[in-house]
Amino acid sequence: MPNHPQAEIAIIGGSGLYEIQGFAETAVVDIDTPYGKPSDLITVGELLEVPVAFLPRHGRGHRVNPTELPFRANIYALKTLGVKRVVSVSAVGSLQVDYEPQHLVIPDQLIDRTRRRDSTFFEDGVVAHISFADPFCPGVSTILADGGVGQGIPTHQGGTLVVMEGPAFSTRAESNMYRSWGGDIIGMTTLPEAKLAREAEMCYAVMAWVTDYDCWHPEHDDVTVEMVVENLVANVANSRIILRHRNPANARPPSPTPSSPTASEFPKRPTAGCTPSPAPILTRCRTPRFPVLRESRETNRERRHRCRKRHQCPKEVIKCHARTPENPTTGWIPRKPCKSCRPTRKTPS
Repeated sequence: MPNHPQAEIAIIGGSGLYEIQGFAETAVVDIDTPYGKPSDLITVGELLEVPVAFLPRHGRGHRVNPTELPFRANIYALKTLGVKRVVSVSAVGSLQVDYEPQHLVIPDQLIDRTRRRDSTFFEDGVVAHISFADPFCPGVSTILADGGVGQGIPTHQGGTLVVMEGPAFSTRAESNMYRSWGGDIIGMTTLPEAKLAREAEMCYAVMAWVTDYDCWHPEHDDVTVEMVVENLVANVANSRIILRHRNPANARPPSPTPSSPTASEFPKRPTAGCTPSPAPILTRCRTPRFPVLRESRETNRERRHRCRKRHQCPKEVIKCHARTPENPTTGWIPRKPCKSCRPTRKTPS
């Protein structure tokens, strides 16, 4: 893998955000990962004199739906560029009256309702458990919230984001259920993106922009496509304003997650057409930091020769799995059975 330009911050653009004004582009990077290609080419440049990588989540032109997004490839590629903090921009629906269209929400909690997405790097013999009690970086979240308030944008710092599978929207019953759970907004893309960023030890925060009320609202049917697009355009413009004036790099440096392996210990999973870099990034996974759960030390032979509890017999009773002319079917075979215990089934002679 060639030496790519490095970036400290990544901005993952949501619906409508495919470029950032004031962003001084220096390179366009095409990265292969063991999990396939990212959603689009990654643009590297400077914003507020800080190296920044920009990736449109759905691809330029919005051509990838939420279920088909290559979440692992996106996070892997950003980690390869040295990214330490990720700002995600998402369009969401509102589940509460107070969260009005064109409001900015900086959520602090998640409810996962996704079903068909690969949500971890740790597989194929590598087992690790990350802490995900607080899924978002408080430092970056505070900077984004302060940016919204500073620009006069109605901002909610804190809230619960429900992430659904999509691409279809909720039924009215589902929408009311999410409200009863304490959900404030609903979207389709924050998970597993946030989990993967935590596994990669990157700070992650979301700018969630409300485009309309979800279908629970009595006036939901009066919402037109033109109204949603108008709100989306306004939200994108506000996103650009905040990103031009607030620098997430001012957040406190990310601290390693004690319960998760470092990025250099991520699983090495080469795929066709992809040659992972020999550099110490996402390649050293020969031995995971955490012990992998293994089978009981008891061997199969010992297990077969154990006396079954249901026999209550001190003598050994074995279950023969060998199929031979003398033993054409499997069955219980006694070995010195006692008078009070007989095998449940004998092998035909």
